[in-house]
Amino acid sequence: MKLIIIRHADPDYSIDSLTGKGWKEARFLSDRISKMDVKAFYVSPLGRAKDTASVTLKKMNREAEVLPWLKEFHVPIIDVGTGKERIPWDWLPSDWTQVEEFYDRNLWHTVPVMQAGRVLEEARFVYSGLDELLKEHGYEHTGNLYRAVRSNNDTIVLFCHFGVECVMLGHLLGISPMVLWHGFCAAPSSVTTLITEERREKTAYFRMCSFGDISHLYAAGEPPAFAARFCETFGNMEERHD
Repeated sequence: MKLIIIRHADPDYSIDSLTGKGWKEARFLSDRISKMDVKAFYVSPLGRAKDTASVTLKKMNREAEVLPWLKEFHVPIIDVGTGKERIPWDWLPSDWTQVEEFYDRNLWHTVPVMQAGRVLEEARFVYSGLDELLKEHGYEHTGNLYRAVRSNNDTIVLFCHFGVECVMLGHLLGISPMVLWHGFCAAPSSVTTLITEERREKTAYFRMCSFGDISHLYAAGEPPAFAARFCETFGNMEERHD
């Protein structure tokens, strides 16, 4: 089975939709996805993901099922440095890298600031939602692997958000989401693809063959949006610093 996770196009967060550039990105994305034989589409309940999906769905005359757990992973925590709320997947590298537990797939959520923010509870909501969806498509979670109850070559597509995408990838691949949140960058409208590997019958693992691919933008001559990135050097004051 092929699992495709798509981050929404360039967002206008003030209205939970897309910028003008975002709508262009969604059109270029639709040219790519509409050529695929897709078994099922799923989408976050948030507007920016729905709008991104709408262009592809209209072109293919298809519908997507809305899944509540695909919404952005928004579980506020209290920044120990400032005392203010912040999202758990946007910390300064000089802060989070000092905590060894954040690198551990089994311990990242045990850090007191995470426990106070009920982050694990929300992560489990995503884990269970993803596992239930994969079970519906023939793959049942068992330990660190998936039992191929009904092996298939189907393609399913999820339109969602960067934060929750990393939570899903952490669950599938056995990686702390802190490493994925802060060490990886999925640009708006990017495509991440995982394919099951069933080298022993009925035993499957999801192997990521591409992350954050934006070749559809390059093919159209469209530069990627800067969203999800921060300043490349400290002197680049026109780029995001915090």
